[in-house]
Amino acid sequence: MRSAEMIELWRGDMRESLHAGHAVICDAHGVVEAWGRPGQVIYPRSSCKMIQALPLMESGAADAAGLTDRQLALACASHSGAAMHVAAVDGWLTGLGLGEPDLRCGSHMPRDAEENRRLTCSDTAPCQLHNNCSGKHAGFLTLNHHLKGGPDYVEPDHPVQRAVKAAFQEVTDEESPGFGIDGCSAPNWACTVEGLARAMARFANPGTDRRGQAMHRLVDAMRSHPEMVAGEGRSCTELMRAMGGVAAIKTGAEAVFVAILPDQGLGVALKITDGGTRASEAAITALLIHLGVLDATHPAAQALLDGPILNCRGMVTGNLRRAPGFPA
Repeated sequence: MRSAEMIELWRGDMRESLHAGHAVICDAHGVVEAWGRPGQVIYPRSSCKMIQALPLMESGAADAAGLTDRQLALACASHSGAAMHVAAVDGWLTGLGLGEPDLRCGSHMPRDAEENRRLTCSDTAPCQLHNNCSGKHAGFLTLNHHLKGGPDYVEPDHPVQRAVKAAFQEVTDEESPGFGIDGCSAPNWACTVEGLARAMARFANPGTDRRGQAMHRLVDAMRSHPEMVAGEGRSCTELMRAMGGVAAIKTGAEAVFVAILPDQGLGVALKITDGGTRASEAAITALLIHLGVLDATHPAAQALLDGPILNCRGMVTGNLRRAPGFPA
């Protein structure tokens, strides 16, 4: 199977652009629906942060550090670098007796407009706390503190990353063909789109063992604190709010998106082949509407799919819409 046509951009009465990709919906028994090639191998990028947080939970490191649900949501986050995110990661590290220099994620300007403006106007450089992955890295450092590992916890052969790889392969039920280095310097293990959806379905159907309890806590933390998972105006945060907390969703770079639906027992994974974020946001919106957990008329849904695209003068120029047959 080739990639499936998913999202179209219309301007006037002409289709101007087309985004294709792969998407899979799984339940506890396997694939329920699929578009494109379920076996397509991808890097899940930041969409798999809840998988990367499993060793933090299962090792006892999270409980030993007394982590709150808000911090667990931050461990799964690609946050905007708002003041609340920066303060939360800083406080977390301080509680471990660590600090910003112990992070290995690097720094970049925050996406949050207010914090970006504060840094720009004060001619202040961002620090690693502003990195969108600093919450995940605080989780890595918490696990590393518990394991008493060396400082370079992002190295592929470090005990932290070996634990992450083991958990990743177990929940995807696949042997990863390899890894790439993510934007935050940590290894990102490859899997199929189906494997990623299968992993999300396991989060949606957690057992009562240690892993199941860890999955349940991470999903509940994300659903309870959507503002920590991304930030104001971000698709993950706004869509989780629009659904009233019935699902946990998470984006990843290069147009990957996942969803965990505990009430339905479903896991969703998708990848837009051209890496276009606008298309992955529209595609996950279409799938959430298709599954009956998101109202198509909600402003958050309309902002990402079917709603008008406006130019700088407020004129309607077009819209993003589903390609015929997606979803069926």
